[in-house]
Amino acid sequence: MLLTSTAFAVPAWAQEAAGSDSDVIVVTAQKREQNLQDVPIAINAIGNEKLDQLQVSELQDVVKFLPSVTIQQGGPGFAQVYFRGVASGENANHSASLPTVGTYLDEMPITTIQGALDLHAYDLARVEALAGPQGTLYGASSMAGTLKLVTNSPDPSGLYGSAGVEFNNVAHGDFGAIYEGFVNVPIAEGAAARLVGWYRDDAGYIDNVLGSRTYRSSNITQSNRFLVEDNYNNAETYGARLALGIDLDDNWTIKPTLMGQVQNTNGSYAQERSGQTTGELQTVQYNPEGSRDKWIQGALTIEGKIGTWDVTATGGHLRRKTETQSDYSDYAYFYDALKEYGTYFYDNAENLVNPNQYIQGIDRYKKSFGELRIASPADAPLRFIGGLFYQRQSHNIEQHYIIDNLSDALQVPGTVDNIWLTKQLRVDRDYAAFGEASFDVTEKLTLTGGLRLYKYENSLVGFFGFSNPGYSTNASYLCQGPSQIAGSPCTNVNKSTSDTGFTQKLNATYKITDDALVYATWSRGFRPGGINRRGSLPPYGSDKLDNYELGWKTTFGAFRWNGAVFQEDWNNIQLSFLGANGLTEIRNAGVARIRGLEMDAGFRTGGFSLNAGFSYNDAQIRRDFCAIANATFDCTTADNELLAPSGSRLPVTAKVKGNAIARYEFPIADWNGHVQLAVNHIGGRRSDLRPVQNAIKGNLDAYTTADFSIGVKKDAWDIEAFATNLFDTRGVVNTGIQCLETVCGTGVTSDTPTGGAFYDTVIKPRVIGLKFSRDF
Repeated sequence: MLLTSTAFAVPAWAQEAAGSDSDVIVVTAQKREQNLQDVPIAINAIGNEKLDQLQVSELQDVVKFLPSVTIQQGGPGFAQVYFRGVASGENANHSASLPTVGTYLDEMPITTIQGALDLHAYDLARVEALAGPQGTLYGASSMAGTLKLVTNSPDPSGLYGSAGVEFNNVAHGDFGAIYEGFVNVPIAEGAAARLVGWYRDDAGYIDNVLGSRTYRSSNITQSNRFLVEDNYNNAETYGARLALGIDLDDNWTIKPTLMGQVQNTNGSYAQERSGQTTGELQTVQYNPEGSRDKWIQGALTIEGKIGTWDVTATGGHLRRKTETQSDYSDYAYFYDALKEYGTYFYDNAENLVNPNQYIQGIDRYKKSFGELRIASPADAPLRFIGGLFYQRQSHNIEQHYIIDNLSDALQVPGTVDNIWLTKQLRVDRDYAAFGEASFDVTEKLTLTGGLRLYKYENSLVGFFGFSNPGYSTNASYLCQGPSQIAGSPCTNVNKSTSDTGFTQKLNATYKITDDALVYATWSRGFRPGGINRRGSLPPYGSDKLDNYELGWKTTFGAFRWNGAVFQEDWNNIQLSFLGANGLTEIRNAGVARIRGLEMDAGFRTGGFSLNAGFSYNDAQIRRDFCAIANATFDCTTADNELLAPSGSRLPVTAKVKGNAIARYEFPIADWNGHVQLAVNHIGGRRSDLRPVQNAIKGNLDAYTTADFSIGVKKDAWDIEAFATNLFDTRGVVNTGIQCLETVCGTGVTSDTPTGGAFYDTVIKPRVIGLKFSRDF
């Protein structure tokens, strides 16, 4: 699964993309090839070689080295990415808001409705992280930033390749391995193919330990003895990519690509909070858990020239299917302890059954996009880039909440043992026309203006609810018409919303010297609105982010220093929270201000290099957050509630995040040796915007990790030993609780059986490994 502030040690990191000049870093952040030091935006770029040196194999690995980026993850394949603290605590529900960050694989947006793909990071030319709104060139869901994964292109110059293997061991866990390789094959003059493959076996480190519980209503005791297992959260990931590059003539090139990946996981990636019923890196789960995430993506890019203008036509299609199993027994147990919920569930003989619940989910995603753009000559004093964009993504949602042996009368019609069914089809469409123009007022001063006109149309249709209207008096669950989605008993949600608007960008860049520039930017990003599936609630509108930024990029011989200061005003925030009966509700209910500072520095002399990155974010809401928004922000109106007072810190993102990397390369006889130390720090974070819920779940503590590697290289051979999280730090990246919000607040003890089970997703413990690779 792939990525709160800036360009970090960028100059030293992507230098292998520069060809013969190691001081030039080529990026495509503005949809042109440019020297990174000439791009007047806050951007991180980590190249192929550096990704390998930093032991990056998945999204959370690279986020450590991107101070502008935060990740909230519950396990492989399920991550939410945030830039610069733009996070309100979204619960990533399938029927809720779109992400605030757009993720691109080459030219194609690959952010599905519930988050980014978890692509194994191999044979990538670079990762580019663009902080701040990118709404002019990248559009919807790039409100807070954009993450670009750029793959290596086929090369017609020769036959070559590489193969590598890694063996590793996780502290307190098991052994894992990675096998990966690629081959580049010329197939004709001006044409080549590149085939890439990978297999990764991630060792488990969470133990599912023995436990039992007795339901109050029925006196039925449940045990997990058949699921007890050490290191039960293991995963395997395998995939391949085939890319072609064909030069039709001197001006026109076509680049078709096909890529796919399968990721299978077992168990849970969260430990139950220490002091409940378990120890560190342990949990007690009563139902099988795991996932299977598979996707395939095809894309085609055509590049050419008409006169002196560049023309790019690109399009693609992505299909993704995730199958999940989740333990929902905590909810069943605490609800039963509070309201004797188990007395409602019986079999066909009217005997009470075990009220234990679990969830089986199948999510099917489809995404198609197309973009046509033109660009004037890059060396002209007046430059223009613009085009047209279209995207359609659908999410076929299927979730079965199951109680075994449930009577036919209580089952959702057409299902087996379902006490609840969600079967919905969500479709999100985006249309846009965009353009940016830059004019060199003088040799040193450049002015840029951009505009993007957009339209979005979003719809949600299907069924969610219990078996029959008699089970619940909530009108949201009542059938409103015949089934429109296969597998649903009827239709009780059929809503759509649409809107049009525009985003803009203004930038002034001044080149003090050839090696130093300063810039000022005002840019705006947006996120489309959507549907509240509860019948009594209206759709929610788009939210917008205004970014005011002053930045600089400088090079002084072997020393580089980049940075930016910014203020971001987040208006009409889409705030999601659990409402009545546990249904997610989204309201446009607030205003937030984020002020920050980002800096990176890099120094190189001989074989020694030192790079450091730092970010500071002061993110807080500026008006009271009311459950029901109103013009005066008055939370005392009828049926309203104060969720968070003005001045509350936004959750998820730390005020301070930073890292430093020291590397020394030296000769050993006829080999080249190296030693490297990397240190990362993440400050404390709130777990929830709302003070009451944050007090229940608790803040996320600050933590610091260190990575170390040592190795040698000679000709085609590369050997390296490494350790990540060297001191075995137990940093928490996400936290959650399973219970009823009205009775949450304490852990599970004999005195508080209606409390709640708290789960903390922690970073991977110390990993020690050995890598071998050979080029050919």
